[in-house]
Amino acid sequence: MELQQEWSKALPATTLRNLSSSSSAFFSANQSPFFSPRSPTLQGPELNRLDTENTSNGSFSNLDLNGSQIAVGRPESSSDIGFVSARISPPPVGTFGDFQKPDLHEHMKLGKSHGKFSLARNSATYSSSRLRSYDVYIGLHGRKPSLLRFANWLRAELEVQGISCFASDRARCRNSRSHDTVEKAMNSCTFGVLILTKRSFGNPYSVEELRNFLAKKNLLPIYFDMGPDDCLSRDIIEMRGELWEKVGGELWMLYGGLEKEWKEAVDGLSRMDEGKLETQDGNWRDCITKAVVLLATKLGRRSVVERVSRWKERVEKEEFPFLRNENFMGRKKELSELELMLFGNVSGDAEKEYFELKTRQRRKNLVLGRSENKKIEERVKDRQTESSSSKGKEPVIWRESDKEIEMQKVESPHMQHQALGLKNGGRYRRRKRSVKILYGKGIACVSGDSGIGKTELLLEFAYRFSQRYKMVLWIGGESRYLRQNYLNLWPFLEVDVGIENQYLQRGKTKSFEEQEEAAISRVRKELMRDIPFLVVIDNLESEKDWWDKKILMDLLPRFGGETHFIISTRLPRLMNLESLKLSYLSGVEAMSLMKGIREYPVSELDALGVIEEKLGRLTLGLGIVGAILSELPINPTRLLDTVNRMPLRDFIWSSKEAPTLRQNTFLLQLLEVCFSIFDHADGPRSLATRMAQVSGWFGPGAIPVSLLAQAANKVPRKHQGTTKVWKMCLHALTCGLMQSHDKRSEVEAASMLVRFGIARSRINEDLIQFHDIVKLYSCKRGVPVVAQAVVQAVSYRGFTSLHLEHLWAACFLVFGFGKNSVVVELNVSDLLVLVKRVVLPLAIHTFITFSRCNAALELLRVCTDALEAAEDSLVSRVEKWLNKPYCWGSAKSDAQLNPYLWQELAMLRAAVLETRAKLMLKGGHYDIADDLIRKTVHIRSSIYGENHPDTISARETQSKITRLLTNKQGS
Repeated sequence: MELQQEWSKALPATTLRNLSSSSSAFFSANQSPFFSPRSPTLQGPELNRLDTENTSNGSFSNLDLNGSQIAVGRPESSSDIGFVSARISPPPVGTFGDFQKPDLHEHMKLGKSHGKFSLARNSATYSSSRLRSYDVYIGLHGRKPSLLRFANWLRAELEVQGISCFASDRARCRNSRSHDTVEKAMNSCTFGVLILTKRSFGNPYSVEELRNFLAKKNLLPIYFDMGPDDCLSRDIIEMRGELWEKVGGELWMLYGGLEKEWKEAVDGLSRMDEGKLETQDGNWRDCITKAVVLLATKLGRRSVVERVSRWKERVEKEEFPFLRNENFMGRKKELSELELMLFGNVSGDAEKEYFELKTRQRRKNLVLGRSENKKIEERVKDRQTESSSSKGKEPVIWRESDKEIEMQKVESPHMQHQALGLKNGGRYRRRKRSVKILYGKGIACVSGDSGIGKTELLLEFAYRFSQRYKMVLWIGGESRYLRQNYLNLWPFLEVDVGIENQYLQRGKTKSFEEQEEAAISRVRKELMRDIPFLVVIDNLESEKDWWDKKILMDLLPRFGGETHFIISTRLPRLMNLESLKLSYLSGVEAMSLMKGIREYPVSELDALGVIEEKLGRLTLGLGIVGAILSELPINPTRLLDTVNRMPLRDFIWSSKEAPTLRQNTFLLQLLEVCFSIFDHADGPRSLATRMAQVSGWFGPGAIPVSLLAQAANKVPRKHQGTTKVWKMCLHALTCGLMQSHDKRSEVEAASMLVRFGIARSRINEDLIQFHDIVKLYSCKRGVPVVAQAVVQAVSYRGFTSLHLEHLWAACFLVFGFGKNSVVVELNVSDLLVLVKRVVLPLAIHTFITFSRCNAALELLRVCTDALEAAEDSLVSRVEKWLNKPYCWGSAKSDAQLNPYLWQELAMLRAAVLETRAKLMLKGGHYDIADDLIRKTVHIRSSIYGENHPDTISARETQSKITRLLTNKQGS
């Protein structure tokens, strides 16, 4: 049998005996996978020697346990957990190597690096007599990447909850001292968690662990890719069932003990009535959560159970931005390729089509892993040769084992770029940045035109594979909001990115740049732990941040860790990575998307074919057509005729705006038909139409329905009428929607937008989101006062931390930033409301809570300029009015008739200046702060006088700043 042959090679003959004795010694060619808690620091040549050994062989050093060095792994726990446990790390994809080199936990202060794995800079001098006890012992056997990934996640999750763990694959211990120490640690643990695979029953150490914890009645078995019903000793010995027909038989012989003892261990496992967990590919998250709750309950950690329950409730509400599309179709190849790019292999139904995936470019420098069964390897090659016939392309070279097929690329993209650029004296300069798709590195990029279905693909992938991650984190990739969206992850990662108590380091004040980097670093470090997250960056607009032009990689951690990243973008290439270019749906899929479950005669199918061709098979347009056909009693022929007769508006497009709208006039006409349907159903004051119009001026995220309706109600009445011909045509279309012209409710209007495919609802029913194409079209279609209506609605709604992107969008419209022009000019009264209720709270919240220092200060600066301009304009108008001949009948503005308006404006400017001064102190800019506070004192003393509380407070702040400035100049 394969399993027996494997073990007979791995274990010397002297080990095939009873292992129940604590004095048994076992030897293996692999390294010890466990770690010592609390270790002193290595120095000098010993550290250099360890560095060299670990760098060269990619695994732990061969370390002796009595008085010698042991690699230390970092726990993935919070700062109050003062222990270091075993680290189980998956080998590189495509190889079954040893455990990876560990990082150190930052709270242990042992020199943690920024990489995924690195040699521990502080190794241990360890004595077995100092062995501490642990809450949980995690035992496993095997090198399958999915098994190691699961075990890593389980260990890290337990440690985060404050449950100390010791994890080990005893078959990989190097010497007898290692075995003795692991055995002592195992015996000292309160509970034992054994991750059982079919190979565990042929592993003598796993069977011994099984007997040990069964005898103590503190065992929690986790069946990995099998179930409790599969673990019957009779079936295993008699090779019954698909699971055991190849690797079953006399596995008790590999145990090295007696058949009776082996049967007792397996039968004892099958007789367990409770405390058993089963994990398959689709329930990893649930299994780990149940394991944590079960262990915490047995350990009496009630707070852990409550914390996990709260987490589950939050994930259910906030994990996904949209409901799953039940009508999702096609994209099977793209979903399989995304799985391949992230995990390095595929599973489930996609495995059947595995060999159909081809490389996109000629692929070199691929290594073929040595397989034990060369016949299998030759069969794989023959199958690839038959399926690859296109010239200039080369099939991927795979390695195949019993359970998985993998591929690994060995040359870095950077080296390939250099070689490509030097070839023929730079002749291939345009191809210098082209690189290969990286498989198994945890990063995937999906590119395609706007409206082609990138978000739908990412959403479907996230739903399908969500159980492989602790949580799906969805980030909007718009350049102005990307950094804020990234820092918004802090509640889910449970880190503090605020600036309080963080701006002092060793007695010196950090600069604003250092504080911002520290906040980003905290999020980045949490994503580098062994707990896997799926981070989706949707609609990335640029590789560089809009605020400071830093590249995207400054935000993200290094790839190759447990956390995976999927990025969708319209950019042709991103971060020197080859993208998965999303193509249009096939003709059959496009037709199904439009007609749904309805059946049409051939003539109507021909009309749908014409619509499909005119839309360019754009997924967004096809979805809107399908929605119209399902909502209205209209056939495809009449819809095609209606769209063709719709007059096209004369828009002026800039070169930067979506080419999809500029080049697809039929899509513009289709959107106009939708708006006309809303207008005819509800009259010229259609709330649905106005809600769609104002959507283009909000931020990129989901919009609260109430805020959207509030802005829509501020849009003036529509004046243009509808011709008699169009009234008759639209009446035929909307006869099923006709109601009285009474205003529909907000919910009904939002529902209509969702049903017709103009918007989509979020998990929270009070929020809806519009596609970028719809928002751009709405901006072009709407009148200029629409943007002002949005700003007014946001101003009177006031500050709310739940929808920061819409507050920022209003500020962009009013103030403009950098070279952007001002879109909305507010009168003095509206400007005062915006500054009081939005700008000041937003700036302070952005600065203190998210450490976005420069963005907050820039907002206050442009706000100060706007207030000064408004104040100057107000004064000049008053002076002009006073210079006119005195006449009681002369027209006067509100500002001229209100003597307190200028005073209120000046005092608000003083408040903004004082806020800027206080924030400048956080970054050590005492000279700028001193200048700002002096202006504040001057304004308040001029209006309120010297003894007013606000003036006194400003002078106290001035004294503090002056003292700090003097100390800085004197040092």
